[in-house]
Amino acid sequence: MLEPGSVVPARLLTSVTSVTHLAAGAASASASASASVSASVSVPDPERLVHLQFRRFAGCPVCHLHLRSVVRRHAEIEAAGIREVVLFHSSAEELRPHVADFPFAVIADPRQRLYREFGVESSPRSLLDPRAWGPVLWAIARSAAEVVRGRERLPAPRQPNGRLGLPADLLIGPDGGVLAAKYGEHVYDQWSVDELLRLAAARYPVGAAGTSA
Repeated sequence: MLEPGSVVPARLLTSVTSVTHLAAGAASASASASASVSASVSVPDPERLVHLQFRRFAGCPVCHLHLRSVVRRHAEIEAAGIREVVLFHSSAEELRPHVADFPFAVIADPRQRLYREFGVESSPRSLLDPRAWGPVLWAIARSAAEVVRGRERLPAPRQPNGRLGLPADLLIGPDGGVLAAKYGEHVYDQWSVDELLRLAAARYPVGAAGTSA
């Protein structure tokens, strides 16, 4: 993991093989993905903070359990001067039916190019950690109910990039600096919306990036 104040010498979409994790104070690699499900997306954003979320595969019940909280509070997140960008390691075709109602950018990264660039890992502990078991059971039950109601779809039975991905959250400033970072220790180890808002307010008050509430 990089120490605060470190700099990542990365080019556009170039894999950073010497970096494990980015930490607060590091400079993020610029990221642009033409495979975005919604539109072309660029990071950093010169006018706003970017909350870059690395999730797992399309239709992942645990990912959707968390992202629904982001959807419900998206207006509040935007008012704080934060832009949400969410990545999945699935294809755009597979992602579209699962994220059609998300009010933020979703990027398909089936080759995990950005996952490698930002040091996001996979590990058996994503599901084996006892702290994950409760959220996993609740997420599966919730997803099953939504599938029965026709509101969600089951994930594809085969996942080329596996089911053991760990989540990661990065808060990136307009200059590309990483203001805060969290690399999850299990599948449901990520910032809550409240944590995100607190971090943004402490590290980059609304208005500093040219935004206003």
